[in-house]
Amino acid sequence: MNEILFFGQNEKPILFKNEPNEITKPIQFKFENENEKQIKQISTGYFGIIFLFKNGKAIEYLYDEDSNQNPQKIQIENIQKVTVGYLNEAILTKEGNVFAKGDDISSKNPNEFINISSLIEDTNDRIIEDVISGAYSVYLLTSNHNVYGIGSNLCGQLGFDSEILKETEKPILMMKNVSKIFPGNSSYHVFLLNSNQELFGCGANRFTQVGLGESIKEDWKIQKLTKIQNIPKGKIIDIKCGFYHSIMLIENEDENQNPKRKLYSCGYNKDNGLGKDDTYEFTEIKSSLFENDDILEIFVGQEHTLILTSKSKLIGFGDNDYGQLGTGDTERQLIPIQIELPKLRFNEDISNYHVSCGFNKSFLYYSNQNQN
Repeated sequence: MNEILFFGQNEKPILFKNEPNEITKPIQFKFENENEKQIKQISTGYFGIIFLFKNGKAIEYLYDEDSNQNPQKIQIENIQKVTVGYLNEAILTKEGNVFAKGDDISSKNPNEFINISSLIEDTNDRIIEDVISGAYSVYLLTSNHNVYGIGSNLCGQLGFDSEILKETEKPILMMKNVSKIFPGNSSYHVFLLNSNQELFGCGANRFTQVGLGESIKEDWKIQKLTKIQNIPKGKIIDIKCGFYHSIMLIENEDENQNPKRKLYSCGYNKDNGLGKDDTYEFTEIKSSLFENDDILEIFVGQEHTLILTSKSKLIGFGDNDYGQLGTGDTERQLIPIQIELPKLRFNEDISNYHVSCGFNKSFLYYSNQNQN
């Protein structure tokens, strides 16, 4: 049984043939044979969307002038995770293999999935635990906790001098002893967290989105992984990267020793929400909507942010030119606001809902990860 709501840009690709290009109020998305498809994950970029089902199969919607071509079945079995960037898609199988496609992955066959994990030189690193897409690059976390990057290095997002290495169609080792990768499907920068909870970043920093401080704000390209100083106290739960900004979720204990999560941001925030210009270091996002609520999940598109909480349900801010905040209009929101949603079928268990943001589109969907 599926519960999928969509709002935002209804093109590139087209999901609703009889709806306008701007869907400003959340509407139900349904598959042709809904009873046979239990949704597990949705990943959306700019030119593509992948729906992953509980049975390990997936379909994709691609930008095509002939909308009758969609959806298309992905001819890969036992899929564990899907991830979509600007011009790339990557798939992690239950066996630990990663298949990817895109202009930045293979110049010869950009429309065909290839096994990029098999291209890693160290054969001991070919079992992959996680994969995430950036705008023009893909990052792989191996079972040995090493991170490899493949694709564009235009802004140093692979951690190397972009004048020497502009791009690579072979995974290259970026960093060892990594526990998590934090890029974004529209970002030219990336964060890596090591096992000691030390955070490193590289890539585009023109709008101070890497959070390295005011002293190096003029360095628009961070071409090697650099340790991020002055990280807020607490455990880093998640970081989501937009084109101009980054959002961090930190968990700490309150005065009663109960876990409490807070949001922080850095980068150019004036058009992305929060009503301020460049923030050189991660700074707390304060709102009365968070005071007595628990933040479950955050997700960032190109310039908009959505936050799923236990009580307020869905909170958003930032760009809304295509209705991607689901507020019913196209007005940008410079401060966090609560978004009114239709009554959800499983609203008694909001923790099983998840958010997926593309460039100018958003999904809210129900997926019980503990359910077979």
